[in-house]
Amino acid sequence: MGEFDLLEKELRDMVGNHYTQVPGLGAVLIKEGKPVFSFCGGYAGFGAQPKLFKADSLFRIASVSKQFTIYAIMQLVEAEKLNLDADVSDYLGYKLRHPEFPDVKITVRMLANHTSGLRDGVVYCIPPGYSIRAFFIPEGKFYEDGAHFSPASEPVGEFFCYCNLNYGLLGTIIEAVTKERFDQYLQNHVLRELDITGGYLPGNLSATEFASLGTLYQKRDIEGKWRDDMPWRPVMDDFREGQPAEDTVTMQNPYALHDDPQVYSLENYLSGTNATFFAPQGGLRISLEGMYNTLIMLMDKGEFRGQSFLSETSINEMTKAQWSYNGSNGDTGDDTLLSYGLGLYQIRGDSPARVCQRHDIFLVGHTGQAFGLYSGMFFIPGTKNGFVYIMNGVGMSEDDERSHGEFSNNFIWEEKVMNALCRAL
Repeated sequence: MGEFDLLEKELRDMVGNHYTQVPGLGAVLIKEGKPVFSFCGGYAGFGAQPKLFKADSLFRIASVSKQFTIYAIMQLVEAEKLNLDADVSDYLGYKLRHPEFPDVKITVRMLANHTSGLRDGVVYCIPPGYSIRAFFIPEGKFYEDGAHFSPASEPVGEFFCYCNLNYGLLGTIIEAVTKERFDQYLQNHVLRELDITGGYLPGNLSATEFASLGTLYQKRDIEGKWRDDMPWRPVMDDFREGQPAEDTVTMQNPYALHDDPQVYSLENYLSGTNATFFAPQGGLRISLEGMYNTLIMLMDKGEFRGQSFLSETSINEMTKAQWSYNGSNGDTGDDTLLSYGLGLYQIRGDSPARVCQRHDIFLVGHTGQAFGLYSGMFFIPGTKNGFVYIMNGVGMSEDDERSHGEFSNNFIWEEKVMNALCRAL
């Protein structure tokens, strides 16, 4: 057998139509800074003309998006337009405080490492006509009886709780500082510099990009019940009727998935008031190729194709643990998040979050999980070895026992693909 024949078989066996299989899967393995293995199998989309899963297929990449928001933040820090330890109120233009901790400032760093004391609630993306303040003031339409604030037992700046709303605020701060729309700023200063195809609004993709946009799937019927015996049902980016209009956005709230999606025009949007609808936490559409470029930059400590994208200092700040679990200072997501940097986190090879069954491998990167998609981008610090992967659908609920990992606390889809890739490393 060839060096990667077993890996190819394991990945191919993950593609299919039942139980823990997925409609489409792609992965790239990197050693010494070079791609040594790549795999694409299954479909990026079904329909009248099915789309094969390819290396340039674009997908809404979920929380792998978070680091791209932080790349923009760190660029602004390097340009001395932003301070990680400044009060976010200084940039938002109004005082934001946790009602239980009125004297503690919430900083940019706390948003980035999820120690801000803010919480998602049911809805963390709101339409462009509203200010982000509507989450935080009692008279606000999206206040949810204070659900966007932690209980008093989880103090600001100390207690970790993974919160997507933090990144909606970071996106809004980027707009307030740059006076540019979040999606446009990221396009010009992050995606373009990393030679990444894609973007945040499907309606603003080029014709070629839109043709390569993949769909995310689940096996749920119209009442929301999971059923193994049904075909894949589109959940996100299913544009059978054509490309959306330019500068329009469809709301994206995974916790309110069954609400009728509303489409909004950005014609009168005022930058710096509310970037949540761009989904800075998870709404970036990119491909395996784009993830590969990004990981190469990270492993090269901020350099990309001979140009400085970020300083080594900024990369170190992102990749080191800014918060670590001490037994009581955080919600660890079933012990899968035991330390966190800025838009990236660390996986210890001897922890319940480990992704390799027979080897103790320390990784830095981020996973993505939303609307049926699972994605990941990881490397071994101090090396140029790592991997990226995308899966675009799941056939069962995460509450189903079959979806739980066999040797770790990760989901079975993550465990299978990362164990195979890590073993090949």
